[in-house]
Formats: sequence, structure tokens, C-alpha cells
Amino acid sequence: MNQKNQRSPVVIAFFTIFLDLLGFGIVIPVNSFYVQSLGASPSVIALLSASYSLMQFIFAPFWGRLSDKIGRRPVILISVAASCAGHLIFGLSSTLFTIFAARILAGFGNANLGTAQAIISDVTTPENRAKGMGLIGAAFGLGFLLGPAIGGIAGQFSPQAPALTAAVLAAINFFIAYFMLPETRVENADQSGHHRRTFSLKTLKDAMSISNVGTVLKISFLSAFAFSMFEVIVGLLMERSFLPLEGRETAQHIAQAAKLTAWFLVAVGITAVIVQGGLIGRLTKRFGEKSLFQVGLVLMSISIAAIPILAKTGVYNWMLVIAAVLAAGTGIYNPSQSSIVSRASPADQQGGILGLNQSMSALGRVAGPAISGVLFENNIGLPFFTAAGILLVAFLMSFALSQPREKTT
Repeated sequence: MNQKNQRSPVVIAFFTIFLDLLGFGIVIPVNSFYVQSLGASPSVIALLSASYSLMQFIFAPFWGRLSDKIGRRPVILISVAASCAGHLIFGLSSTLFTIFAARILAGFGNANLGTAQAIISDVTTPENRAKGMGLIGAAFGLGFLLGPAIGGIAGQFSPQAPALTAAVLAAINFFIAYFMLPETRVENADQSGHHRRTFSLKTLKDAMSISNVGTVLKISFLSAFAFSMFEVIVGLLMERSFLPLEGRETAQHIAQAAKLTAWFLVAVGITAVIVQGGLIGRLTKRFGEKSLFQVGLVLMSISIAAIPILAKTGVYNWMLVIAAVLAAGTGIYNPSQSSIVSRASPADQQGGILGLNQSMSALGRVAGPAISGVLFENNIGLPFFTAAGILLVAFLMSFALSQPREKTT
């Protein structure tokens, strides 16, 4: 592709992920508290998050391999339409059963990150791969920056308003992709028919044998496992630390709790945008992907362990400070991880392996919340300290990585 044609799919991939994450971020501030008002315990709230991630685990490699077979564009269109339907059902739901069904459908649709990453890989050179993946990371950061802010505002009208807003944004996302996203799949993409399968142990075994890919896939599972333990429960920790426990079922309490969560996630988003959108390219050239990968894991571990300690001070502003440190860690970890996997993957397996990487992360996000809810009910600090320890284990494993080599076909 020439320079002009390269720019278009990168920009559209950026906006596709941005609008996906914007819709996801909008729901976050009110999700836990709305479900709690329907009688759900922290364990059930955590399982709701796990059900969303379970679908991503199952279908991320499916979308990736399907995009290797039929193209990136149709996969993006189908998956975005599914996420739109999931958000709409959530916004119209008033029972736990339909809310679970809605999150399952949204998780199925939003398992398309591997395909978006494959678009970036299709149109970028190896030396610019980290910068391209950084744009995807910036889309995440912007989604988490603006999504919770919009969700916090929408949540002041009704607990269902954020999900309905997310459905509208997903519909806009579909039309942007339909009219503007070109096909980027290379002509020699995999034609073997493996796309018909979902998660494959043979595919996982084959990927594990590729230099660097196997180690990163293991770390992807551990880091997602740890991060999801924190992510699914942090709003409930702040609610218990900074709000009275009476009146949890009222719309006023849900709105106040949503504000606390929204501001925390906005602080995460601001830092992530700065790091992934403006600094990751220069940092990678100076320090390399492996070093950034490791520093990111350490920063995430320290900041997650600090959250329950700082919450005991009763000073909410400390939450915003530690949110920035956490975002700096994720901001350098995520694109470095994606770049290492991408540069190690054969050209005709980009979608499948990147989808498998997302699937391993999704598997971690299935297991993490299930454990986090139980730990939280025993001691509100346990999920955070456990997550920090797991991230340190992942850091030690990262020393097995070598610096990425130029990718071959």
C-alpha cells in the first residue's frame, strides 16, 4: 500500500476500537452498582464480568482466523453489530438473567481486538509496528477517558441510560466501518479453513512453539488474570471506602458511586492517552519492547497493591494519583506486548495469533473476576494484594523473552 492508503485503515481501525471501548467504558461506572441494586452480591457482579470475558476467550481466535480467511472488513462489521445489540438489550433489561444475556452478546461482539490489531499489522512495517499498536492503545485510553465520563453523566439520568448511549455509539461505529473501512488482508492469507473453529489446543500448541509468542501468551493470561481481579472490584472498594453503605438500592446512591468510579477511570484514561498516543514510539526506540514490557508489569503491580492501602486514608484524591501510575504501567505494557507478538508471527497468521493472544487475556479475565469476588467478600484488600503478586510472577517470567527480531513470512 502507498502512504495514503496505509493511513486510511489505520485511522478507521483506531476509531473502530475507540468507539468499541467508548461504549464499554460508558457502562463501567454504573454497571456494578446497578446490578448490586437488583440484589447481586460482589461474587455475582464479578461473574457478570467473567461471562463477558468468557465470550471473548472463546471467540477472539475465531474472529481472528475468520478475518484471515474472508477479510478484516466483514469481521469488523459483524462483530460491531453484535456488540450494538448487546448494549441495547442491557439498556432495556431489569432482571439479572437478561443482563447476563446482554453482556454475553456484547462480549461475543467485542472479541474483535485481534482483527483490529491485524489491520494495523497489515499496513505497517516491522519498525513502525509498536507505534501502530500504540494507536490501538491510545484508542483504549481515549475510550476509558471519555467513556466513564459520559457514563457518569448519563448515569445521573437513569441506571439504564449509559447502556443505551453505548448502543447508539456502536451503531455509529458500524456505519463508519461500513462506509470507510477498506479491506487490508494480504492475498496469501490462511486458506486452510481453521477459522471455523473457536479456541483450538492445537493452534495454541503451535503458537507456543514460536519464539517469544509462547512466553507472551502465558504472561498475557497472568497479567489479564491479575488486572481483572482489580478492575471488577475497584468500584465496590471505593464505594465502601468513601460512601455510606445505607441506601445502596437508590438511584442517588448509584449515581454517587458511579461518579467516584468515573473519575478514577478518567484519570487512568488521561495518562494512557499521553503514554500510548504520544510517548510509546519514542520510548520503544530508546529502550526496546522488552524493557518497556517489564517496567509496565512492575508499575501495575505496585499501583494495584497501593490502592487498598491508600483507600484506608479516606482521601479520595490518592485514588486519582495511583490511577495515573497504573495507567502509565498499562500504557507501556499493552503496545509492547502486542508488538512483540506481532513481530514474531508469520504474516499469514497475524489475525489468528493476535486473536489467540486476546483469547488468552480473555481467559485470564474469566478466572480473575470469579476469584476476586470471593476474596473481596472475605477481605476487601485481598483481591488487590493477590493481583500484585501475580503480576510480579509475570515480571519474572518476562526475563525469558528475547528482543523482537524482524518478522519473516
